[in-house]
This record gives sequence, C-alpha cells and structure tokens, in this order.
Amino acid sequence: MTAMTIWDNMAADPSDSGRPGAGGRRTHSYDIVVVGGGTAGAFAAATAAREGAETVLLERKSRDEAGHIACGDAIKGKSTFPDVIDLDYLKDESFTNRNIRRAVFENPRGETLEIPFGGATGAVIDRKRYGEVILEEAERLGAEIHYDTVVQDVTQDDDGRVTGVRGKRRGEVVEYDAAVTIDGAGALSILQDRIDFSGSTFDTNVSYSQFCSAYREIVEVDDPVEWDDAIVFKPTEELGYLWYFPRSPTEINVGLGFQMNKEPMKLVEVLKRDIRDRAEFAGAKVTDKLGAALPTRRPYDSAVAPGFLAAGDAAGHVNPTTGGGIPGAAKSAHWAAKRAVEAISDGDVSEESLWEYNRRVMTSFGKSFAAIDLYNIWGGAHEVDELVDIVSSIPGQQLVDAIGRTGTSSMSLGLKLKTLVKTFGHWDELYELYRVQKKAGEIRDQYNAYPASPRGFDAWREGRDAIMDEVYAISGADPKY
Repeated sequence: MTAMTIWDNMAADPSDSGRPGAGGRRTHSYDIVVVGGGTAGAFAAATAAREGAETVLLERKSRDEAGHIACGDAIKGKSTFPDVIDLDYLKDESFTNRNIRRAVFENPRGETLEIPFGGATGAVIDRKRYGEVILEEAERLGAEIHYDTVVQDVTQDDDGRVTGVRGKRRGEVVEYDAAVTIDGAGALSILQDRIDFSGSTFDTNVSYSQFCSAYREIVEVDDPVEWDDAIVFKPTEELGYLWYFPRSPTEINVGLGFQMNKEPMKLVEVLKRDIRDRAEFAGAKVTDKLGAALPTRRPYDSAVAPGFLAAGDAAGHVNPTTGGGIPGAAKSAHWAAKRAVEAISDGDVSEESLWEYNRRVMTSFGKSFAAIDLYNIWGGAHEVDELVDIVSSIPGQQLVDAIGRTGTSSMSLGLKLKTLVKTFGHWDELYELYRVQKKAGEIRDQYNAYPASPRGFDAWREGRDAIMDEVYAISGADPKY
C-alpha cells in the first residue's frame, strides 16, 4: 500500500517531506495519520506501518521529551501488549521491577488488606523509557514520526468523512490528508471537539465529570522499602486513592487521583502529607513530577465515525476504578489500525466498514470495564468512611469476587458469621452491593451482544440503558451519563 501522494523532495529530513499548500501551508498525504505519541498512538502507528500502510504519527512534544507521560507505571507484564513490536526489547529496556506479587490496600485507620496475585506476577515500568521504546519501534516498523507538531483542527468533507488534521509544526502551518485518522490524543481529545459527529454514532455523551484528575511523583529513598513486591493503594477523600508503586526497592512512583464529579482535592498537598507520615520516606528526593487527566468511565459506546477511529484514553479504554490504561490503549490501538488498513484496502472507510473495531473492543475488555464502572457509580453514592468499613470487614478474596470477578467465592460458616458481625450497621449497603454485582453480570451479557453493524446500535443501547436505570435506582446515585 502506498500513500495517496508522496512529496519526498522538499527536504533532506524525511519527516519534513510535504508540498506547499494554499496559503503557505505544507500539506502531507498518507494512508493513515495517527495523533498522539502515547501507548495508543505508538501501537496504532506500529501496527499500521507493519501492515503496509503509509503512516505518520504526530506528537506535540520534542523527540527528547516524547514518552514523558504521567502514569502509575504498573502493568501485568509483556503479555499485556499485542505482539506487534519487539516485546523482549521493551521488557529489557523499561520493566524495572518484574516482581510484583501482591496488592496491598491500606485502611486510613491503620489496617491493611492484602491480596496475593497467586502464581502470576506484575511489573512496574520506567514510563519515560517505555514511551521512547514504543516510539522507536513504531519508527523501525516504517511509521514516520513528526515531533513538535501541535494538532489544532480536523478536516472533513461535505459528507462528514474525516479527511485529516491541521496544526502547527515548529511554527509552520501544516496539513495532513489521510484516508483514516486515528485519535490517540488522550483524555478529552481536542480532535473530538473539532469534529461534527452529527452524522455518525460516535459517542458524544462525554463530560469532564466522567474523568479523574491525577498527579504523580517519582521519589527516591535511601533504604529499600519492605514492600518492593507490592502495589499499594490507600483511599482518600472524595472517592480518590493514593498509590505507591515501586519501580525498584528505592525508586517509587507515588501519586493520587480524584473524581472530577467530586469536590476538588489539593493533590500535591494531600500526597506530600501522606509521604511525610511514612517513615520509609524520610529524606526522600523527588526526581520527577507530572499531572494528567484520565477517564474513570465506561468505554465510549461507539469510537468510530467515517474516516475516524479513537483508541486508548481518547475512547475511554481505561479501567474506571484503578485508572489503568496501558493494556486497553495498546490492544484497542492495534485493533483500530488493523481495521483501518483493511477498510482502506477495501476502498471503504465508512462508519459501517470500521464498525468491527467497536465490536472487538466491547466484547473483550470493554465489557469488563463497563461492569466495573457500576461499582464506581455505587461507591460515589456513599461516604468514604462507609466504604472503608465495608472493605475492612470482608476477607480479601471474597472482596475481589464481590467487585467484578466471577462471584464464585465461598466462605465457611464461621467466616460468614464473623464478617456479618464486623459489617453490622452496613448490611443495607452490602445488599446494595450484592444487587449491583448482579447488574454487572447483566451488563457483561449486554456487551457480549454488541451489534455487528450500526443498524443494531440503537436497540443495543436502549437495552444497556435500561440496566443502568436499575443500577441508579438500587444505588441512589445520580445518573453518570
């Protein structure tokens, strides 16, 4: 597959190729233009290029700064990623701690709840190096990367098909024409503000209140922490949480986030206060700090429009309780690029032609994230102290089963009685949680039945919304969508 037009004689640097356009603009033409150099953008570009499409990735940061993104850095392992780039190279270069074996939930009152991973292990990465490697790999596989490029607008034809983007690169106005545009520009993407979606199914039921504000620091301590094999969580006010993820025994990613539908939290102040209360952080040195917004909502009902797909944070492909977005971004971007290349080869980049991407997402991790979102909704209708009491009273594995796994936990009679005593005063809330769990199962079933074409979309959404109405009635929560 070749680009629709190649203009490679304008400069010695291939990334500066292009033709002067109207009004002094430099115009570039490709099969696929990918916006954003994070996980979604890099995996989309790598996949598209490997499939033979002429591909360009646009990244607003410089080459030196690219990959520097606020992130919790914890992942399950290299199996998280599609096998499109050199995963062994990625692991060797950026997986700094490969020995995460448990999660620890800290009760603000001093108790802890530990959940082992069983035989599995997770990892914590150096996010900057990770970001550099995935961009290196996209370039190695044949994608062009244009750094220092700030996308400001999207172009559409008279039929509503997205035909590319417009922006500035090193002070020069640039325009990119493409058969398909893939949005990997992150939470509350500017591209989606600029597109007229009135003729498509693309999800526009999106607001800031469905997102989380987060802040993180990289902290170095003098002595190794005792919990270098654990990811540590601690609830905060307003349905937020602190995290402590060890990149190594002496380098810790520490951060916190809060829901934007709650009262604003002074993130830096809250984080520093908690760090001061931890003996192992005495004399600690902060080496990096960064903030971000991320989705804490279900995946977009539809992430396609004519000539356009969104992936990763830009489509709500994030675990809505933990904020973990790397796996969803990598997988969805890979699937988006594959579908885009097939559509271009078929000469049809309509919404219906791209639709299979939606179904692939929704029937895989999308159904899990949509089910997990119900617990966010339920939790938002209760005070943090209530939730802490409940979490502190339920044994670890039973809690995991109760909040979104298969619900197959079994307790001995003695353990059941002990749990009932400890949760006295919260039985109404536990019954609500039980009912929400049942609705989570129904949501999974509904997402498994995601339609094979846009023609079944309205009926599918009506069925999903009927389940959501029951969740709001059970929890007493205000509608989130």
